[in-house]
Amino acid sequence: MESLMHSILVPYDFSDTVIYAVQHAVNLSRVLNTKITLLHIVKRQSEIKASENKLRQDADKIEQKLHIKLEILVKEGTIFKTINEVSEELECAMVVMITHGMRGMQKLTGSWALKVIVGSRVPFLVVQEPPQKNDYTKIVFPVDFKSENKEKLRWAEYMSLYFKTKIYLFSSVSKEGVLDGRTKANVVFCKNFLEEKKIDYELVLAKHKASFSQETIDFAKENQADLIIIMTTRDIAFHDYFLGVQEQDIIANSAKVPVMVINPRTDLMKYGYGGSF
Repeated sequence: MESLMHSILVPYDFSDTVIYAVQHAVNLSRVLNTKITLLHIVKRQSEIKASENKLRQDADKIEQKLHIKLEILVKEGTIFKTINEVSEELECAMVVMITHGMRGMQKLTGSWALKVIVGSRVPFLVVQEPPQKNDYTKIVFPVDFKSENKEKLRWAEYMSLYFKTKIYLFSSVSKEGVLDGRTKANVVFCKNFLEEKKIDYELVLAKHKASFSQETIDFAKENQADLIIIMTTRDIAFHDYFLGVQEQDIIANSAKVPVMVINPRTDLMKYGYGGSF
């Protein structure tokens, strides 16, 4: 992760709320010491020049208001491929993206946001509101029976290098209120990792009064969390976008808590990341 320090990428769609993503990116860039690149995507090459002029005008206004230097980039393509392609080309630290909840056919809703994110090699910070403060100290870290948590822990550690964090290990439970074997093993691994890295944490058990994703959101809201860190489902299928996976609910959460979304990387499995605990 130390090599992914060149820029923070902000997909820029000229909407009224995209400034929220820029504001979050500014907070991160000042701590991570990275550039910020605004990316606008057009359907046709003939639209590039006009979009570059418009984007430069917006960037100049934001620079004056937020006292930050911004790079701009306009590319022909689609949001589902071009964002990830550019993030790799620029070796980005992360992508900061605005979403508009689960409604709005023309907007980047929870399901569309998930389609953009899946396949990315860098994490996405998905936001719905301007930052409430300048740092990310209270981080909710859901833990269940799935095996793709080692890489998520690495990013919790990454955030803890730059912010004075407290990690809330929020664990799923059975209907009887107990941890099943796989979840318990994951919790133990997480605790050992955080203790070894000397990262402050607290273990909290869900109450099994709603879905795990909804309880995660409720807990984050009640505790005024700054961030939720989640993994996408490995080998997510096309129909999952329509049937719904818990990531969609958390990404577009009604509490509007920022969410860092990380994809399991198959290229890291040989090193033990992303495999079973």
